[in-house]
Amino acid sequence: MNRIDRLHAILTHLQSKKRVTAQEIADRFSISLRTVYRDVKALDESGVPVIGEAGTGYTVMEGYRLPPVMFTQEEASALLLGSKLAEQFTDGSVKKHFSAALFKIKAVLRGPDKEYVESLTDSIEILSRRPVTEEISRHYLSLFQQAIVHKKVVDIKYQSPMREETTKRNVEPIGLLYYSSAWHLIAWCRLRNDYRDFRLSRMLNVSLGEEQFDASTHPSVQEYLRQITAEYQLEEAIILFEKDRARYVQEQKYMNGFVSEEDLGNVIRMKFMTSSMSYFGRWLLMYTSHVRIESPDSLRLLMQELGEKLYKHYSC
Repeated sequence: MNRIDRLHAILTHLQSKKRVTAQEIADRFSISLRTVYRDVKALDESGVPVIGEAGTGYTVMEGYRLPPVMFTQEEASALLLGSKLAEQFTDGSVKKHFSAALFKIKAVLRGPDKEYVESLTDSIEILSRRPVTEEISRHYLSLFQQAIVHKKVVDIKYQSPMREETTKRNVEPIGLLYYSSAWHLIAWCRLRNDYRDFRLSRMLNVSLGEEQFDASTHPSVQEYLRQITAEYQLEEAIILFEKDRARYVQEQKYMNGFVSEEDLGNVIRMKFMTSSMSYFGRWLLMYTSHVRIESPDSLRLLMQELGEKLYKHYSC
């Protein structure tokens, strides 16, 4: 990237956040802090009102705006792909806003770039494995985003997954997660007096209240995940996959605690850390005799027991 392009990119970055540190700019553009200082000074001398505060970072004076941003074909294509993903993995509240944003982006594209993006639109499809019954029919994602940012208490009517009961909860949201083909809200539940993981598809009704909660009493969603992970007792498993079968585990290995792999020629040695050896063993059954267990011995014994149960079941 030449210096002119970098200066423009730095200015765009400065306007994307309330405050940006010199180190953040250096890390993003792979330049030294000295170069950052020179570039910011060049922006200031060119008439851009950059305000620098010692120890806190840079900000652009309120009211200053760049002329319309131009997108490259690659950037516009990436946004198109994002919109396709949004159609499958978000709800109506987010789809609507994403669609409106993409429409505005298309409006500022140059003629050839518009044609490029249009030709791709009908050539990309995202197929979801989520059953129709699991589709998010209620428009809650946008509401929870507002609640998280503005620190607002949310009232939810929730269907318990274990017991056939419905409860009303007052919760303090700290973050949203997407896993196991569903969106989940992580929040402090005042009813249970603890943090809870609420699946959005089990919410029967949601309303945003006016009460604000003190966010400083809660961890960030990243801190929460680290705490949860630390509480699990993880066990190591070393598995040898036949090379021609290893390619079939690429997607699922990350869901089963994949850590690393080593190419040994005819086999791939993979290391996993799992919180449930029983669940892990049942996953390995999919690969029958095409895998070998290097360790631990307890997993090898478990697989023998599972194999005997299957044999007895199908011998009847």
